[in-house]
Amino acid sequence: MSTNWSPQSWRNRTALQQPSWPDPAAVDQTRKILADQPPLVFAGEARDLTERLAAVSRGEAFLLQAGDCAESFESSADSIRDRLKVILQMAVVLTYAGGMPVVKVGRIAGQFAKPRSSDTETQGDVELPSFRGHIVNDIGFSETERRAEPNRLLMAYNRAAATLNLVRAFTRGGFADLSRVHAWNQEYVADSPQGAKYEALANEIDRSLAFMRACGIDLSKESALNQVDFFTSHEALILDYEEALTREDSLTGDWYDCSAHMLWIGERTRHLDGAHMEFLRGVKNPLGCKVGPTATVDDVVGICETLNPDRIDGRITLITRMGSEKIRDTLPPLLEAVKETGQSVVWVTDPMHGNTYTASDGHKTRHFDAIVDEIAGFFESHAQAGTIAGGIHLELTGDAVTECLGGSDDLVDDDLARAYETMCDPRLNGRQALDVAFRVADLLSTRG
Repeated sequence: MSTNWSPQSWRNRTALQQPSWPDPAAVDQTRKILADQPPLVFAGEARDLTERLAAVSRGEAFLLQAGDCAESFESSADSIRDRLKVILQMAVVLTYAGGMPVVKVGRIAGQFAKPRSSDTETQGDVELPSFRGHIVNDIGFSETERRAEPNRLLMAYNRAAATLNLVRAFTRGGFADLSRVHAWNQEYVADSPQGAKYEALANEIDRSLAFMRACGIDLSKESALNQVDFFTSHEALILDYEEALTREDSLTGDWYDCSAHMLWIGERTRHLDGAHMEFLRGVKNPLGCKVGPTATVDDVVGICETLNPDRIDGRITLITRMGSEKIRDTLPPLLEAVKETGQSVVWVTDPMHGNTYTASDGHKTRHFDAIVDEIAGFFESHAQAGTIAGGIHLELTGDAVTECLGGSDDLVDDDLARAYETMCDPRLNGRQALDVAFRVADLLSTRG
């Protein structure tokens, strides 16, 4: 690729998964308004995350990246709080099991867009543009609701700012206190049908906290125990939005996409000569890229060399989404190939997207057993290759939804319609997410 880069250079490449804006002039005007808005995150915060991800790549920390499949403009403060609560609970379990820091990155405050397999959707004899997330159009099936509206880019910015404000208040205002989070986990262990399996780990954490108190440590006054660092991320899909929020850092002169701390490229847009790769190669944020079962060795090595030619530790996270039946065959060759290049990569498993199927009642779903099996295959592959299983990437909610089958409540097909609320992909509910955390804790405690 050419070394010449600007926030607009992606426009010279093929940009997939972009909306069909009905009024290009309106998009230009909206982008100018966005460009005048304050950044949502700051360059120094993104650099901090890069350093923490470098520790993950060395096996000195573990990455927990989780959140909604597609955020809604209508999400309540309670829903955002409960999603954060589940992530904090999972992090405590993983921190204790791994004996190392857990880097907490949310799919939050920007995950408003979704790639689609088709540009249109048909219901009956009516064909309309596909729903591409609230940043583009509405989920309702009418011509007006499915029209791509540039003003939604501004709505996404404002919604992201409000969400960030709430998240920062929760993570700094005592909500994330370690004793409080542990008490929530104890409640889960007591109430969950599978809780007995996790009681020993919960009791170990409880004894550790009791020991600290006995040593005179006031947990409520230790900032490291009652506050957490929490970073944001989303798929950098709608390039007009990302371009408008890209800023030149006054300290370093580097460009940062200030819409989130971390951005990733999806499986459908990871083409080496495509617009998304061109745009993200020029910003200094830590970057991710989804890698599915069709990815070749040349694809993955090319991604690393394109996005990280200077081989900066913590710069690249490869998020594998193979499917439980394929991961043990498809992942090892990629691990070996990247290992041979000497690139420092954070390897993360997304066990959700490769395990999606349609249930008997027509709902799109995923089974808990397949999710945890793909995670197990991820750890097994890294153990065999001598590489680091660095983290997990999950779609989840704190709400009591019934979108994924199995788990602690043993959900079956007939349960799906009871609380199927997602706008796009099925998510783990809070109970299922914590169950995953305890399963991963077992794997993490024996990781080499």
